[in-house]
Amino acid sequence: MAKTPTKKNVTKESTAKKQRTSSKSGTAQKKAGAAVSSQAELKKLSKNLNADPASFPKPDSGQIDASVLDRLFDVVLSRRGIDPSTSHSARLLSRGTSKVAQKFGEEAVECLIEAVAGRTQELIGESADVLYHLIVMWVDAGVTPAEVWAELQRREGTSGIAEKASRPRQ
Repeated sequence: MAKTPTKKNVTKESTAKKQRTSSKSGTAQKKAGAAVSSQAELKKLSKNLNADPASFPKPDSGQIDASVLDRLFDVVLSRRGIDPSTSHSARLLSRGTSKVAQKFGEEAVECLIEAVAGRTQELIGESADVLYHLIVMWVDAGVTPAEVWAELQRREGTSGIAEKASRPRQ
């Protein structure tokens, strides 16, 4: 039987929720503390990232190495057609396009949930899952990273609005 909201039980529930939120926030700060030494540094980093996209490290700066995606693609591709009991990738690929797409969708939704909840560390992990499952989907569909990188390069420097307007209408 549902409780009828009263000032007393609403206040009690609100206080309990604040305590849970505070506890989660403290845990997130402890996790973030490994990478960022102070709350002030975290605010500064957040402000810089939100204010100026140029503050992101550039791939050619040595700070980021996106070739890990190409290597992951090669690994997943090598699992195509092997015994599904020996590899998670082989198992996914053996289950067909619908299952591969379903898994990608599930991971994308989990990523969105973490983003909306503001859980950065969980978002990072779910983002890695999304990238992995996207690569599995590419292998299943016969798409190569080089084709995707070429498309991104073609779009580089073009306004998103202009790029979208240039697409053929269906």
